[in-house]
Amino acid sequence: MDGHPWTVVEFQFVKPGKGTAFTRTKFKNLITGQVIERNIRSGDTLEPADLEHKTANLMYQDGDDYFFMDNETYEQFPVAAEVLGESAKWLVDNMKADLLFYEGRPVSVDIENHVVLEITYCEPGVKGDTATNATKPATVSTGATVNVPLFIENGEVIKIDTRTGDYLGRVK
Repeated sequence: MDGHPWTVVEFQFVKPGKGTAFTRTKFKNLITGQVIERNIRSGDTLEPADLEHKTANLMYQDGDDYFFMDNETYEQFPVAAEVLGESAKWLVDNMKADLLFYEGRPVSVDIENHVVLEITYCEPGVKGDTATNATKPATVSTGATVNVPLFIENGEVIKIDTRTGDYLGRVK
């Protein structure tokens, strides 16, 4: 659309009482990150962008760049922290990711929906204060902060939803 690759962020089908049906759609530009809203009428078509999908594993981080290795060709390539966005705080070595390339450069990275990380620091819970759904901040091995229940302690391994950053449970 408009000579740039876009992805659909959100859409809603609308059938008004009069006139033709349309889809109210939010698009995100894969290169600039700009979000726009457009109405697409029924019957309109958009050309698919020339995108390349690769599955890769995270090798290491160097400054603001994360280096991934393609699982098929063993080629290594850098991905900037801006492309990763919020996903960067959940990355661990050898984590599998799905990368989307446009004109030879990475424009989008999807990581697993859940990640298992160890807690490196959290305040001790107060005994007897477990009747409510109270939470406390905890720092995990990647440096990210997650709100966890009061009974969680240092060194425990927990499961986190990478899409929302929510605590899902302990891992035994």
